Amino acid sequence: MATYIPPAGFHFKVEFVGVDGMGSDTEQRFQEVTGLSFEVETEDFKEGGENRFSYKLPKRIRYPNLVLKRGLLKGTALLNWFKSAISTYFTVVVYDFKPADIMITLLDESGEAAAIWNVVQAYPLKWSVSDFRSTDNSVVVETIELAYQYFERKM
Repeated sequence: MATYIPPAGFHFKVEFVGVDGMGSDTEQRFQEVTGLSFEVETEDFKEGGENRFSYKLPKRIRYPNLVLKRGLLKGTALLNWFKSAISTYFTVVVYDFKPADIMITLLDESGEAAAIWNVVQAYPLKWSVSDFRSTDNSVVVETIELAYQYFERKM
C-alpha cells in the first residue's frame, strides 16, 4: 500500500509568461508567494413568511492580490516590466504594456511538478523594498504586489 506524502511548501518556481527576459532561472526564484485564494461573495435573500433563516446566494468570486517576495536583484526583466507598466499608467500616448500570465509550480522532492496554478492577466500594483537597518544583518527583500483576473489550478 502506497503512502501519500504531501509536498513541502518551500520548493516552487514562479514563471511570468509573455514578459521578455523572464525565462532565466534567476527571475523564477522567489522566497514567498501569497494570495492564491478566493472567496465567494454572497447575498442574503429573505423569503417572505420564513423567519428562521435567510438564503445565502452566491454572487461572484473575489481574488486577493498576489504578493511575491525575493531578494533584491538589479537590472531584472521584472523591474523593466514594472517600469513599462508605470509609464503606461501615467502616459496614454504609447500603450505598450501587456499584463502577464503567471505559472506558479509547486515542486516535489524530485523536482517534478506536484501542483500548478495559472494566474491570468496579472499587472503590477506595488513594489517595495525592506527597511535598511545598520543593526540588522539581513537580506534586502523586494516585495511585488500584483492584481489579476482569476487563477486556475492546472494539476
